[in-house]
Amino acid sequence: MKWWTGSWAIFLLLFGRVAEGQTSAQPGYRDSTMAIEARVQDLLQRMTLAEKFWQLYMIPGDLDDSTHDYSHGIFGLQITPTGPARGPAAARAHAERINAIQRYFVERTRLGIPIIAFDEGLHGVVREGGTVYPQAIGLAATFDTALVGQVAAAIAREARSRGIRQLLSPVVNLASDVRWGRTEETYGEDPWLASAMGVAFIGAVERSGVIATPKHFVANVGEGGRDSYPIEVSPRRLEEYFFPPFKAAIQIGRAGSVMTAYNSVDGTPVSQNRDLLTGILKHDWGFRGFVISDAAATGGATVLHNTEASTATAARHALTSGLDVIFQSSYPQFQPYWAAFNAGLIPDSVIDAAVSRVLRAKFELGLFEHPLVDPDSAALLNGHADHHALALKAARESIVLLQNRGHRLPLKSSINSVAVIGTDAIEGRLGGYSGPGTRTVTILDGIRARVGTARVRYAPGPGRVSREWVVVPANALSHRQNGERVPGLQGDYFDQPKLSGRPVVTRTDSLVDFSWTLSAPGDAIPLDWYSARWTGTLTVPVGGATRLGVEGSDGYRLYLDGRLLIDNWQKNSAGNSLVDVALRPRSVHSIRLEFFETIGSGRVRLVWNAGVPDDWRGRMAEAVALARRSTVVVVVAGIEEGEFRDRALLGLLGHQEELIRAVSKTGTPVVVVLVGGSAITMSGWRDRVDGILELWYPGEQGGTAVARALFGDDNPAGRLPITFPVAEGQLPLVYDHKPTGRGDDYLDLTGLPLFPFGFGLSYTTFEYSSLEVSPAQIAPGDSAVVRCRVMNIGSREGDEVVQLYVRDLLASVAQPVEALKDVRRIHLEPGEEQEVAFTLGPRQLQLLDDQMRWVVEPGEFRIMVGASSRDIRLRGALWVR
Repeated sequence: MKWWTGSWAIFLLLFGRVAEGQTSAQPGYRDSTMAIEARVQDLLQRMTLAEKFWQLYMIPGDLDDSTHDYSHGIFGLQITPTGPARGPAAARAHAERINAIQRYFVERTRLGIPIIAFDEGLHGVVREGGTVYPQAIGLAATFDTALVGQVAAAIAREARSRGIRQLLSPVVNLASDVRWGRTEETYGEDPWLASAMGVAFIGAVERSGVIATPKHFVANVGEGGRDSYPIEVSPRRLEEYFFPPFKAAIQIGRAGSVMTAYNSVDGTPVSQNRDLLTGILKHDWGFRGFVISDAAATGGATVLHNTEASTATAARHALTSGLDVIFQSSYPQFQPYWAAFNAGLIPDSVIDAAVSRVLRAKFELGLFEHPLVDPDSAALLNGHADHHALALKAARESIVLLQNRGHRLPLKSSINSVAVIGTDAIEGRLGGYSGPGTRTVTILDGIRARVGTARVRYAPGPGRVSREWVVVPANALSHRQNGERVPGLQGDYFDQPKLSGRPVVTRTDSLVDFSWTLSAPGDAIPLDWYSARWTGTLTVPVGGATRLGVEGSDGYRLYLDGRLLIDNWQKNSAGNSLVDVALRPRSVHSIRLEFFETIGSGRVRLVWNAGVPDDWRGRMAEAVALARRSTVVVVVAGIEEGEFRDRALLGLLGHQEELIRAVSKTGTPVVVVLVGGSAITMSGWRDRVDGILELWYPGEQGGTAVARALFGDDNPAGRLPITFPVAEGQLPLVYDHKPTGRGDDYLDLTGLPLFPFGFGLSYTTFEYSSLEVSPAQIAPGDSAVVRCRVMNIGSREGDEVVQLYVRDLLASVAQPVEALKDVRRIHLEPGEEQEVAFTLGPRQLQLLDDQMRWVVEPGEFRIMVGASSRDIRLRGALWVR
């Protein structure tokens, strides 16, 4: 790609096209005094088909690869910073890099259409130098929409200062099943809370001149809490439960973009679901922005859902159904989509409508007039002291006190010695879709800074994850090829599952660590009908090995020195099979692994325990000894989760629960601090500890925040935005379910949660009184005000989150047993009392009737005010005439 260096006048003379009747050298779309719609149409009629296509294609990328032709422009790029710079210098370098790329498109493409630089910004710009705030689930736990708006505005300031004009955030999907690995990215399970938080975030971002992109439209978590599983729900369920946060994001938050989900809804992939994208989003809700796919989702109809014969037809059906921009993960992936355009598969009217939405956004952002940013501003704003202070405030407000037996917390500052145990105390984990942070304070550092290093001692314990085995590395494998020994194993692949005949592919595999989820092992091999054999030599490292085996989907045999070691030649499920072996250091053995697959999604790994330190018991003993000689123990424990990392089991990983039980037996008081973005079961240890704090992923100031909470500088007041179950068998479990046909309980377990939605304790006590509903009767279109008084009757100042729930006592269609309608987070000094007022109107009282119309029905509504969904302090009634 040659960078053209001429002036705008020469550029326009050579490449520009003057509109009919226009005498000025400047085309109409460059006239900032013209109405935006006129500018859009002027530019649109000048564009070639290729230029239109590239305005509907977005990828992570840059201009570094000379084989990538960007001469036609592009919608936008996710531009990764390069170089060793850190902190403000990294932000400046990132801005300079985006400027340089933006300058190319503005100055050196035919029409000079600027790009939209986009990035992730769920809880901070995900780049070096960006401030990291608490993960979204932690922000939701603040129950403080004003604070979330402040955080979003700060994120947008940092993003815009770099030249980033679109954030692929927030996630307003509902966490309807806490097994979902992406629960951490959400605002919880409740439609009202997710809507309120989403609107606060989106409004602040959009007002800052950055496009917000609520995602993933719609219902991204399926049965079993599995990510992007197919959604088979009724139109009523969509309208009542899944739509509200997105509808609020569009109609109240005024989001400029929406991202579609990977999954299908009612059998149709969302990226090409006309009812959702055109019918609901654009027609019913009046969405004027542009719809983008999730990364590589448009082709999912071909390779995942199997509803399209080709990517080209998938593109046609996606755009004609209402998708505007195709988001892919690399430049070369454009080819089948361009083929669909070039072959005329997509009507001109559809293309022009989508391009118009993109161009309108670029004009509204002012990119044609001001495409570049001041890199010094990026260096100033990213990691600004005010943003650090805001990150600390958000972390402090997000912490939830789940248990405080015997008022063990807060700890006294004069405490003799504190044992801090757990690797999460030193890792400073920030959660998914996060940058590295600028000044991350670990929990251990926060506690040491609070009480002094001399009184704080640390032990890692067994760790969050205790590895029992690893993949056999490449340097331990070899085979003979043409009379010489070469690294790796010989892999012979067959196009049937019986290892018979001649292999269709023979190659060297450096190691056996394969997961063929969406592909076959090689060309000419069916996706779901094959077998493979790996042969060669295994060389044992210093230290030897005592366990050897296979991890993967069933259908494998393992031979060592000609002896059948593992025989699992059947297709049942997936797992791992390791057997005891005595492999001496530096010994050499022949090895053969055979595998077959008859359904697809094959997975196979050759594993052993060589090089895996088996000292977790020693680390456990060290931690217990430290606990025994300390005044108090703070165990910091965590979970693993994330995108495509759903959890079947909700307990703490590895040997962490065993650690808590062992430490508690010492008699030293134990406080557990939980790090994670979703629910955790606690049956094996909760009754053995004094205090439990839910920290979520608290952002870069989390260590300071948890130390302040532990030692009473702050009074925790976060609330649970999700329900914590007693056990996984209760799931899905949400508080706002509709009445059951019989009962809630199980034969062997209660149907009630471990901790309910909205739950959170305090170091002080609040008293509720004087509920008043005025007027007590209203017409369907009118509103009433609910008032109550809340007093801090304890000895400490603190925040209380006052929650308003409503139940329709007699409705034509079953309604939730209770539904959150508003919250107020208030601060009270000891002895202070405050009146809290809520307004209830048609939006809060409406239901979807049997004709699928939103109406307010006459009748009695129960008004409930309390400290959680199960801690109702006051109850009254409102009548609709």
